[in-house]
Amino acid sequence: MTAPDLILLNPADSVAVATRALEAGAVLRAGDWSGTALDPIPSGHKIAIRALALGDPVLKYGQVIGAATQPIAAGAHVHVHNLDMGDARIDSVIGSAYRPTAVTEDATFQGIVRPSGKVGTRNYIGIIASVNCSATVCRYIAEAFKGNALADFPNVDGVVAITHGSGCGMSGSGEGLTLLRRTLRGYADHPNFAGILLIGLGCEVNQVAPLADSLAARGDGLLARMTIQEEGGTRETVDRGIALVKAMLPAANAITRQAVSARHLTVGLQCGGSDGYSGITANPALGAAVDRLVRAGGTAILSETPEIYGAEHLLTARACAPAVADTLLGQIRWWEEYTRQHKGDMNNNPSPGNKAGGITTILEKSLGAVAKAGGTGLMDVVGYADPVETRGLVFMDTPGYDPVSATGQVAGGATLICFTTGRGSTYGCKPTPSLKIATNGSLFKRMSMDMDFNAGVILDDGISVEAAGEALFRLMLDTASGTPTRSESHGLGDNEFVPWQLGAVM
Repeated sequence: MTAPDLILLNPADSVAVATRALEAGAVLRAGDWSGTALDPIPSGHKIAIRALALGDPVLKYGQVIGAATQPIAAGAHVHVHNLDMGDARIDSVIGSAYRPTAVTEDATFQGIVRPSGKVGTRNYIGIIASVNCSATVCRYIAEAFKGNALADFPNVDGVVAITHGSGCGMSGSGEGLTLLRRTLRGYADHPNFAGILLIGLGCEVNQVAPLADSLAARGDGLLARMTIQEEGGTRETVDRGIALVKAMLPAANAITRQAVSARHLTVGLQCGGSDGYSGITANPALGAAVDRLVRAGGTAILSETPEIYGAEHLLTARACAPAVADTLLGQIRWWEEYTRQHKGDMNNNPSPGNKAGGITTILEKSLGAVAKAGGTGLMDVVGYADPVETRGLVFMDTPGYDPVSATGQVAGGATLICFTTGRGSTYGCKPTPSLKIATNGSLFKRMSMDMDFNAGVILDDGISVEAAGEALFRLMLDTASGTPTRSESHGLGDNEFVPWQLGAVM
């Protein structure tokens, strides 16, 4: 089946989306409109299907994505040269679209049940740095277990260093330190880690001992801590660290996967390198899979607060309670003030790659991004790296920068990441597997060794969004059961731990 030249996403829309590059003069049809392209229209970009005056709202998805900055003729290319965000924010009736979701889906995966009762999808040992000063030592210890070093421990997925650029040169109290400790604690208690070794320098602000004392108990010597200064130096610390990890390996290897309900699965939702198809194929397909997950009793975490800006009305309308909506709106206001303080603009979010792919304003990007959250109720809103304890769809406040956002989701308990991309992202995420979902068939073919799922079949083959979502949900369960992702096969994910840094660096 060949896709039409143009897609009209909603009868009320004033623009249609090109499914392929179109030349000026091409005769086209979309809905009730037929006419001629006045300009070349790149693939994924918008074409006006009715004349627009200066200041007129421009609609896509049946929603306002901005205002015309000049008169636009029907058949003209609509993009950054003639469309801007304007003042197009929309209020919603809080809770008006909320409907309780019954758990009706009987789905399972082969999970790793920890003594705490938490269920993991992978089985790593983590070497966690309290401060940047111990990062190199952590990496040296982890590198000792590369290659065939784990051949006798087939149930251990690897030893990974969790390092970062902070932990000192900061206030001994306040938001910055609290956020870092919460993030590290979330990783250290994560069910995808069988064992944890915490390493500090010894004199840093973010001391190892308070962090270790705040963690849940682990048996069989699966939690250890040390500092470089107490061990006598870097070489001594590396040698002892290797010995500690070796002592953990037999217990870490002694796991058996077992069938567990999908209610134990928590999925972080990400999109990066978005294009004009993100809101048409990959994000709606992921949304359909998320609806299946929620009906199975599982949890999905939507994040990237700057990338739901302008579409928050769609989420507040689905809020299960006014307090949930109020918390989300409070986060939006915080981000508006935060960007003002730093002389930024919430509409500066679409990146050059996003714009090359056909996205013009943050409103357009946000409307497409929200589609990956499906249609179930918004059950809770939490802060960055806060533990996610509510089942169903939950929103976590994070930046839009993917590594920082996903780090918060994993710290909150995500045991699987689903990452849609239109331009191509190779993001990996240890200890949590990351599925890459391509928005179009061309990308899937071009980066076939990095993409896990082709949502382009929705356009190329006429597969329904629901059918694509069902296939993606099955892939999610298979991945949670141990099937490696493309990024895991390539060994990616050792450098993507990027906590959100707030507060003064001193």
